[in-house]
This record gives sequence, structure tokens and C-alpha cells, in this order.
Amino acid sequence: MGSLTILQAVILGIVQGLGEFLPISSSGHLALLQYFFEIDGDRVLFFSVMLHLGTLVSVFIVYWKDIWELILELGEVFKDLFSGKGLQITKNPTRKLGFLIITATIPTAVIGILFEDVFGKFYGSLSAIGCGFIITSIILFVAERMGNGSKKEKGTLFRNAAFVGIMQGLAIAPGVSRSGSTLFGGLVTGLERKFAVKFAFLISIPSILGSVVLELPKAIKAGIPSSIWLPMIIGMIVAAIFGLLAIKVMIKLVSNKKLFTFSVYTFILGVMTLIYGIFLA
Repeated sequence: MGSLTILQAVILGIVQGLGEFLPISSSGHLALLQYFFEIDGDRVLFFSVMLHLGTLVSVFIVYWKDIWELILELGEVFKDLFSGKGLQITKNPTRKLGFLIITATIPTAVIGILFEDVFGKFYGSLSAIGCGFIITSIILFVAERMGNGSKKEKGTLFRNAAFVGIMQGLAIAPGVSRSGSTLFGGLVTGLERKFAVKFAFLISIPSILGSVVLELPKAIKAGIPSSIWLPMIIGMIVAAIFGLLAIKVMIKLVSNKKLFTFSVYTFILGVMTLIYGIFLA
């Protein structure tokens, strides 16, 4: 099957929207659906890239105040630089948050670029995807039992942010949840639970934009069939709507320590995928 139907676009949009922010791995679910829908990955690569932009819209809707403050503070950073005052990275909580996001993004980018081919091969292996889901399950199981940290912008160290960025980089592998991994990284380093969620979602912005920048040229080179435009628009809208829902749900779940259900779900799905990949595929 070379192209997408409207129904498939809606299903993939729902999965992308929920999976990007709930700790269940959107990449793993999309890879499974692509396999069982028998969709030609190269021909719908552009669709996949645009779905990520759809989920990005939901982050901007929920955290628009924080994002706007970060943009304004960026202007202040340039003003301080040109006036000879320097970066002053800890001048205020907003400025420090911006530099924490940059710090977390660097290891994610390095891992993504250096291991792009390795991660790409994982997407074609059901066994690898199954292992990714099991890793997610373990991460969530540990995160559920983490105590309540107290660090927010002021108390978070840059090495804490770097560790969260490393965890986000490892989540490029299909089946490994990005939100689950970054949340785990935040809680392990002592971040306050609500701040850990906010930080995880804010660092998804450069991560998603980076993946779009890397994948878009490939998608254009692979060709963009005219039949993809309507499913793509519908899929983006659906991904944005369900992404918004997922963020709201995730904030409540993490605050109330209710990740166990997702841990069980990803473990069962991982074992089933692994068995299918070894014996039936």
C-alpha cells in the first residue's frame, strides 16, 4: 500500500498526539501501525514529519506564557551581550530556564546525529521496537517510585539538564518514550514533579523542530505525492488536538504518581511485539 487513507491519517494522528506526550512512545506505535497497515515509509515520510509539527502546536498552546517569556528574555540576553554585560545565565529564573533548555538540547542533538543510522535500522525491526517498549516500562516503573524532588529553575544544575537531554536522545529509538525518559531523567536528578513535566515538554520543542529540519529534506527528496495533502492536514489537526489532551492528562498523572498503568501497558505491548518479531514476522 503506497498511500494513506483518511481513516489511517486520523488513526496515526491520534497515536502521534497521544504517544508524543503520554509515556507510551509515539515512534514505537507509529512504526507498528506502519508495519501492519503496510504503508510505504518513504512515501509518507513527509506526512510523519508534519504530524510532529501538529503535536508541537499543542505544546505552544499549553505553555504559551512560558514560551513568550523565554522569547522576550532572549531579547534581553542579546541586549546584555551588546552592552558588554555578558550572558548572565542565572540573572533570573526565565533566563536560566532558557539556558537549561539549551543545555538539554545539546546532548540530544549529538546523540541523534551520531547514531541516526543505528536508530534508523531499529525502526525496521519489530524485535528492537519490542525491546524499546520494555525499556519504557522499566523507566516508568522506576519513575513511579521516585520521591518528590524540590528543584525548579533556580535549584536545577546544568548537569541535571544535560542528563535529561541524554535521556531524551536515547528516546530517539522506537519504543522508548521521549516523555517517559525525560521525566525519568528529571525525577532522578531531583526536579520537582510539576517542573519536571514542564521541562520535559519545553525541551521537546527544539527536539521536534530539530527532527523536522533533519527529516524534511529527505521527505522532499523521496517525493511528496499529491494524494497526501488532505490526509496530512487532517492528521496534523488530530495530532494537535490529542496532543493537547495528552499534555493535560500527563501533568495530572505525574503529579499524582499514576504511571503504573502505562508501565504495565508498555511491558505487555513490548513482550507481544518482541514475540511476534522473533517467531511470526
